Amino acid sequence: MTGAEWNVLILSCALFVSAHGQTCPPPLEYPSTKLDTKTLSRHKFSNGEKVYYSCDEDHSPSRGSRSVQCINGKWSRLTLKCEKKSCGNAGDLPNGYFIYEGHSVIGEKVYAECNEGYALKGLNFLTCKKSGWSGDFPSCEEEKVTCSTPTVANSGMSGGASVYKVGDNLTFTCSQGFQLHGAQQITCSPDGQWQPKPPLCLPSPEKSRCGVPLTNPRSNSHLADKFLTRMYFASGERVHYMCDIGYGQVGGSRYRRCTNGNWSPLLLKCERRWCGSAGEISNGQFTYTGVQFGDTATAVCDEGYQLVGKPTRICVNDGWDGRVPVCEAVVCDEPPEVANAKRTEPIESSYIYRSVVAYQCLVGTIIGPKEIYCTEDGTWSSAPPECKEITCPSPNVPNASWVRAQTDQYQYKDTISIMCDPRFRIRGKSTITCGRDGKWLPEVPSCRPKPLSRRTY
Repeated sequence: MTGAEWNVLILSCALFVSAHGQTCPPPLEYPSTKLDTKTLSRHKFSNGEKVYYSCDEDHSPSRGSRSVQCINGKWSRLTLKCEKKSCGNAGDLPNGYFIYEGHSVIGEKVYAECNEGYALKGLNFLTCKKSGWSGDFPSCEEEKVTCSTPTVANSGMSGGASVYKVGDNLTFTCSQGFQLHGAQQITCSPDGQWQPKPPLCLPSPEKSRCGVPLTNPRSNSHLADKFLTRMYFASGERVHYMCDIGYGQVGGSRYRRCTNGNWSPLLLKCERRWCGSAGEISNGQFTYTGVQFGDTATAVCDEGYQLVGKPTRICVNDGWDGRVPVCEAVVCDEPPEVANAKRTEPIESSYIYRSVVAYQCLVGTIIGPKEIYCTEDGTWSSAPPECKEITCPSPNVPNASWVRAQTDQYQYKDTISIMCDPRFRIRGKSTITCGRDGKWLPEVPSCRPKPLSRRTY
């Protein structure tokens, strides 16, 4: 081999290695497609290597190749086309039809419409999901035409029922003292209306009919509601009364009758209803204005108890309203502590009305009440006492002495009696007491010389 041929061979090999040694980066991402997880975890792909795409779950392949190839460090172009999955036809709707929102792809809906004379039962739509059409399948059921019950005052009717179907008939007869105006028989038509229109029962032109009966306001009663719309009553007709709210029948008849244009007297007797006792209250009682309809009962607690609940009950038509309240014992706060003192009574968990707390001084003299008690309004009877060191100085009374050991200081409430020497007489009170302000009460006396007596010759 010549030198030139050898150089050509070496160059060709170098070009081949260069071309086949290039790698590709991770493949590109395309809409509505995905790569398997193993491919996504790699960072380099050798020259000539292929990777494969698939469509997302809610898409399906329509055309093109699933693969791309690494060529000289670049990926070939993906030709795979993915289109949204379609649920297709929703099926037939008996006595109706479907209206499609689009092309039956995932997320779209199809709506149900019923033919004339049929009514939809259930939801009016289905939704396209990955698993297909979702939702309860609707149905169209035949509409049933009915007529409502006609109202004809002062009449009776034959063939009465709760529901009237097409073709049902009603026949009317007027009450005594009224005559028919219109068709005696009517029929339920396909449009849900009565044909012909329901008749009227108008008062007969009789001189013996009665007008609306008057009611004595002091009778505590009223005409029953069903008669309030009537303007005339035929001879022989009867009406009835009801006791007013809060009143009950205690005798007589509820009825009045029209006879030849006149109403019979009302004999009904209505009296206020009784409620009786409003209940028992522990540690309290009710005070009553009465125990009949409209009266009140007011709760009053015993001394040292307070009311919990509504205090007043009212006697209403069906008894006393509300509930029986409760009287709970008044509770005072924890008794205050006193410096240099102790409480002599047992400590309680709570201090109710009339609980007593007694104090005893450990140091000094007690100033104020030794005992305080819980009052009816939940407060202590007074402020607690104080323990103070109270002393009075030794009284300086010249020319005097007193019955008690002489000291520099005397305690609160100490009492001494001062006596002047024989040639002196006392001015002020001879007995003094050490007061709470450290002063002698009354003021310390003094001893003044007695005047000389005059001799007579």
